[in-house]
Amino acid sequence: MRIVSIVLALALCGLPSIARAQPIQGIYVEVGAGLHMPFAIKNTSLAPGFPGSFQLGQELGYNTKVSVGYALGNGWRFELEGRIGRSAISGVSGNLVTSGGGGGSVRNIGFMTNALFDLDIGSPYVYPFLGLGVGYQSTRLEGLAVTNASRTLTFTASDSAGGFAAQAIAGLSFPIPNVPGLSVTIDYRIMDILGGAKFGGSTGVGNPGKPPFVAGATKFHNQFEQNAMFNVRYAFSTPRPAAMAMAPADASPVVRTLLYQVNFDADKATLSERARSIVKSAARDSAGRPTTRIEIAADADPAGSDPRLAEHRANAVAQALVLSGVARNAIAIQAAGRASVAPAAGPVPRVEIVTR
Repeated sequence: MRIVSIVLALALCGLPSIARAQPIQGIYVEVGAGLHMPFAIKNTSLAPGFPGSFQLGQELGYNTKVSVGYALGNGWRFELEGRIGRSAISGVSGNLVTSGGGGGSVRNIGFMTNALFDLDIGSPYVYPFLGLGVGYQSTRLEGLAVTNASRTLTFTASDSAGGFAAQAIAGLSFPIPNVPGLSVTIDYRIMDILGGAKFGGSTGVGNPGKPPFVAGATKFHNQFEQNAMFNVRYAFSTPRPAAMAMAPADASPVVRTLLYQVNFDADKATLSERARSIVKSAARDSAGRPTTRIEIAADADPAGSDPRLAEHRANAVAQALVLSGVARNAIAIQAAGRASVAPAAGPVPRVEIVTR
């Protein structure tokens, strides 16, 4: 079965084509729960009286997870995930058995290390993401009971074993308005737990639980499973806009003005990832306002710098705002090259964005 290999290949091919990344950075935590959808597990019987193999069917179950991660701010993030999943055994099938298997369960508990990439599709409301993960999963087989075709022998097993695991992830995140850092995410995961794990048991003559017993085992082949998850994520370092209230001279209602400061490196007019994140926050916060006017004021570097640098910086910020969905006619630029007031450690070239 090559399902996981195909999904992993598609994810790897898609990542290099991404042009922009979601503005998330720093440490974050995520918790989630969802539907566990396992495939039937092929077993090789190592028990006396049960030659050959059989299929172990499972019902729909549940999966839970907790992740702690770090986002680089350029779209890439890495996380450590702990998970628990469980499904009830629905039955067994194969030439060597007539019935049995129901009533038990298969539980997986372990950890995964994931690498994910957030995609910026130009919308502040939804961000797709893709990811790959590897780790270790411990499987607990509980209450398996299999009766052979002649109904003279019953094999029972309750044991634990583990193995290497890999998963592919695809999902969507939805930032919560007015709560910087908080997002709701949904994702689909497909996992492969490598086969070879053996689960000890015993073969009894006649009814289950009645002596005499003969030791035996069953060996799992690869465990393939799907999980559909609903999660809540909080990123601790999401930029927060500074806000201040300004009362006009007349009796009109108070206008809430938002101020953002975008810093530049000396003698440069290119936006850093941090600067792009702040610009996107300004564009997102201006979207729901009844009337929007964005004023851009650019500072210049000290004497001796390119006098057009302030204009270039202001235009770079304006272009980033337009790419984030702000109408160009709502932007006013003031780039007169006002000199920065330099403290002892030197000036910090900046552009101010004022949303009215």
